[in-house]
Amino acid sequence: MTIVPALDLRSAEPHPQHAPANIEAEQALLGALLFDNAAYERLSDQLQSRHFYEPFHQRLFAAMEEHIRKGQLAEPIMLMERFRKDPAFEELGGLRYLADLVDRAPPAAHAADYGRLVYDLALRRELIRIGGDIAVSAQGDAELPAREQIEAAEQSLYSLAESGQSSSGFITFADALHGAVEMAAEAYSRDGGLSGVSTGLVDLDRILGGLHPSDLVILAGRPSMGKTALATNIAFNAARAYAYDILPDGTRKTSNGGVVAFFSLEMSAEQLAMRLLADVSGVPSDRLRKGEIDASEFGRVRDAALEIQESPLHIDATGGLSIAKLAARARRLKRQTGLDLIVVDYLQLVTTGESSRTDNRVQEVSMVTQGLKALAKELSVPVLALSQLSRQVENREDKRPQLSDLRESGSIEQDADMVMFVYRESYYLGRAEPRENTPEHLTWQEDMDKITHIAEVIIGKQRHGPIGTVKLHFNSDLTKFSNLAREGRFEVR
Repeated sequence: MTIVPALDLRSAEPHPQHAPANIEAEQALLGALLFDNAAYERLSDQLQSRHFYEPFHQRLFAAMEEHIRKGQLAEPIMLMERFRKDPAFEELGGLRYLADLVDRAPPAAHAADYGRLVYDLALRRELIRIGGDIAVSAQGDAELPAREQIEAAEQSLYSLAESGQSSSGFITFADALHGAVEMAAEAYSRDGGLSGVSTGLVDLDRILGGLHPSDLVILAGRPSMGKTALATNIAFNAARAYAYDILPDGTRKTSNGGVVAFFSLEMSAEQLAMRLLADVSGVPSDRLRKGEIDASEFGRVRDAALEIQESPLHIDATGGLSIAKLAARARRLKRQTGLDLIVVDYLQLVTTGESSRTDNRVQEVSMVTQGLKALAKELSVPVLALSQLSRQVENREDKRPQLSDLRESGSIEQDADMVMFVYRESYYLGRAEPRENTPEHLTWQEDMDKITHIAEVIIGKQRHGPIGTVKLHFNSDLTKFSNLAREGRFEVR
């Protein structure tokens, strides 16, 4: 068949010094889709209109996608009206160009191969651009330390590896709506209607709907309230429940639970593991540390270790970790094994890096929370960050924490999508014990018996739903939070 001039306009391979592209492959792919719309289903979800080199091909593919997703026919006559006023469409030959694409279309079975080629070349062009940016930055920006330039380059490369672009920019409302519908469908298909990662605590999930991707969740409390214990329980519950489906392209998609990254800036990895062993085995952690266990209990500990050792819970116990290094390690973990939840214990111990140090502590913490929120959005995972509370709580008669109690709050409250507080009334009542063998002591003992194992999680802020208080069971020997075995376990306001 004679090649028509319209197709020859841009079909030559680019000169080596130009960006890598294959216009003929783009034409072949578009022609196959125009000839058989069903070929669209064979394409990888990664391929998007921006991956085409020819600008008109970008607009044509986007229009075809829109028609196909709506169940409409995408063929030359239907598309001609849409591009009638497009200068590039007229320059290429108008309807004749679309007809020629169909005439020269390869078999629809080969559409996926052409799609992979178009996508691969798009990644190569973006790699060239990123490489140029890195070279320019390394040669010209003397004020930015080399370490930070490396971290910025790694972020760009990670984004490219994950989504095929180094920066997202604008997306159409149709794409955003498509993502929202997918989230709703996943929530509908799950037991309990969760759209996020389950905490493993029924009543907490009921009011939160799980921990949602891209959310920054702050878990705050005074010392000894159980912040780390609750965060550890949530992280382990997610890792222990991890299950996945294998997609057609061989990648994994999490169907339950998740892969968890736990950044412990205060406790060692062994201390966290000891808590989890106590949780699963039922042997108190203080007795484990002291070795005060018998053979039967040691057998339970050994069995518990064998049971949970494969759980995808990754612990980084590096002290004084900067927000840039934390983000880099999270990106690397997601790229290598996947990632569904990040836990940071606790955010006041995360640094901003040597070049960003400031004497204003509030400003430093604000920079950390902004970095964690940006990381949650970049990786599309929830970030659960623990936070200290100021001492002003101790000066009130009612010591239940409030948003204003967030220590060095700055932008913590503004950046967070959700703020939760851990509160145990028994902690304070236990320190107000009257003298024994008095009427007051009997009354105190009755009150203590009622609340000893009761903990409250106060949701002080939630962008996606109501605020309120959830009551949980707390076992201080095992440092374990669990569901409270009674009705009326939470109050929504």
